[in-house]
Amino acid sequence: MESATTGGNGRAGVPGAPVVRRATPADAEGIVRLRSDVGLSGRPDEEWISRCSTQMTARLAPGGDARAFVIDAPDGTPASCALGLIHPVLPEPSCPGGLAARVHTVATRPGHRRRGLARAVLTALVDRLHAEGVTLFESHAGDEAAALHRRLGFAAGPAPMRMTRLEEPVRRIGGPETERTWLPPEQYAETLMKATGFACVYFTDAHDRPFQLRSVYSATHPWQLAGGTMEPGERPWQTATRECLEETGIAVDGPPRLLAAVYGLPGAEWPYSTMGAVFDGGRLTDEQIRRVVLDPKEHDEARVLPLREWRPLMPQRDFARLSAVAEARRTGVAAYYDTWDWGQE
Repeated sequence: MESATTGGNGRAGVPGAPVVRRATPADAEGIVRLRSDVGLSGRPDEEWISRCSTQMTARLAPGGDARAFVIDAPDGTPASCALGLIHPVLPEPSCPGGLAARVHTVATRPGHRRRGLARAVLTALVDRLHAEGVTLFESHAGDEAAALHRRLGFAAGPAPMRMTRLEEPVRRIGGPETERTWLPPEQYAETLMKATGFACVYFTDAHDRPFQLRSVYSATHPWQLAGGTMEPGERPWQTATRECLEETGIAVDGPPRLLAAVYGLPGAEWPYSTMGAVFDGGRLTDEQIRRVVLDPKEHDEARVLPLREWRPLMPQRDFARLSAVAEARRTGVAAYYDTWDWGQE
């Protein structure tokens, strides 16, 4: 049986640390129950658990396609597990060995979280799959797990639309005239609008003249507020303060004060809707403006101008957004700007 001791920091050999071990067919039911308790939206019945456990037992046996690692709770049931399923694919440059794996489940019981268990079992799983020649990995990670996956080398990217064909009709509620179709949450989510989020900080100088940065990568949006795209797991205020510090060196203190909610429809430039928040960063002194440190990969100039002098330097929709934000600062009433659409120019 393979095992390794690993602690919350992911290092092996830490005295008293929980033991990560490779799952055997005897662990099948425990893994199925942990997945059903933690990972599924509705708890399956005992018949489903029995059928799934029988299949899992066979797939964890020698020659099966399942690989799993677990950390046991004091009562002997799995406190945390990571389950991967191996499948062959046609060889290609990104997968020369023709073996791929889907990280099917990473789950930890609530009472055992925040101890590094998920990282430990997932690390062991990925290492094992690498040792078996797997070179292409897929994982449908939620927001909470995204940061962990990134630390282990996973990267988000554009993916084709996921389509699922059900062998059995979906459950319907009501009669013919009032029936309503209820899809599983994962499938229903695929039918909804997709959007990306951003968050910015609005600064002015002591005379209320807007402060902006000149982009080196976007001819469409040449002058920008300090800010950027939200990363998985971030909240808007976290994005705004992180991006502001990275782009200007300015650390913004809270509490957050929202100046504007911004929305844009998709277009030729970007395939998703855009939703964003603009927060008030306050007034900068001349000394603070002189000390701004730009990231040369993103911006090459910081400038302060009266609002009206920004108009000829920006697309109309960008200037309209800037004007709405400035008015929100002046009046104390947050702006709602919903025509920051892509591809209008």
